[in-house]
Amino acid sequence: MALVAIIDDDPDILDASSLVLKSKGFNVITASNPHDGYKIVKENNPDLIILDVMMDEPDDGFFLAQKFRREKITTPILMYTSISKAVGMDFNKNEMVPVDDFVEKPISPDELVAKVQSLIAKKEEV
Repeated sequence: MALVAIIDDDPDILDASSLVLKSKGFNVITASNPHDGYKIVKENNPDLIILDVMMDEPDDGFFLAQKFRREKITTPILMYTSISKAVGMDFNKNEMVPVDDFVEKPISPDELVAKVQSLIAKKEEV
């Protein structure tokens, strides 16, 4: 089954997301900060990365996504965000935000599974 890396500083989000995805048969690895997140992605080559926008710094997720893309890591990235509602921003895929999809936190288990399955399926088509 596919391997999903979840990088988020909120232990509740890590636990809930992991539980939902594991219950659907996905293998899951987690990290609670950008440094460890980078390390698990490099060491494990996951099929999908779920990445929070705000961790230690408000834009850690953006910088980590950019770093992955600069290093030619093409793994699909699903970005968790709660800031677009808070500040009224609407993110679209671009060079500054090189991710494949966004979801607002909190995300329902069904939506999470659907997004993960969709992004992994797209990766397998390539």
